[in-house]
Amino acid sequence: MKLVGERRAVAAIVFTFFGIVYTLQAWQQVSPPMTPAFYALAGVYWLAAFSVIAGYFWGRWYALGVGLFGVILFALGLWKMGADNIILFTGGLHVAAVLSLWGDGMAAAFDGKTAWREKLHMDDNAVQRLGRSVIRAGVSLPIVLIYALAPKEPASMIVGLVAVALAGLGLRGLVQMRTWGILALAVSGAAITTLGVEHTSLYGTLGGALLLFSAVPFARPMLRLIRA
Repeated sequence: MKLVGERRAVAAIVFTFFGIVYTLQAWQQVSPPMTPAFYALAGVYWLAAFSVIAGYFWGRWYALGVGLFGVILFALGLWKMGADNIILFTGGLHVAAVLSLWGDGMAAAFDGKTAWREKLHMDDNAVQRLGRSVIRAGVSLPIVLIYALAPKEPASMIVGLVAVALAGLGLRGLVQMRTWGILALAVSGAAITTLGVEHTSLYGTLGGALLLFSAVPFARPMLRLIRA
């Protein structure tokens, strides 16, 4: 399936739409305790839209992860609430965004470019590892933000804020292929997972585990480097 430019536009429109929705929800304080989380979610979607429009090599991966996050919420919503119109609408938009970004034709416009591979000295295996990690980070980041920024007791809130900062820095370091970025994602994921288990929160545990998994593809190469 071609139509690369049109599919790119569809994905950008979907992410822009949700960026506007979450920005308005935060600005109008639809749910005051969740206002920081809504602003953070808006940032997640605005970044997805901008990275797709700008054509960053990692933009498709990140946007796919954010889209898959919406698909997961769609599936959970259908399971818990049934075929509600809002659930079908929001879920359908996320499915459309994911399908628009899928495939080799779309990859050629982003991660398929050779310039960034040469700059970072990446072979095909390294590109695949990086892609899996960025997609997983894109899926987990919204979950982590919602859980970490939700109201909690002060001690847990501080841990959550530190974990959010590490997740953001880790994602930046990851796309730059920095070891500290992978370690930051792992520490953030471990912190959120611990909080989730401590508070018996499936949402927190899932988000933290997914963030940890974003660092997993690089665990073996890092161990080989240490042993060398």
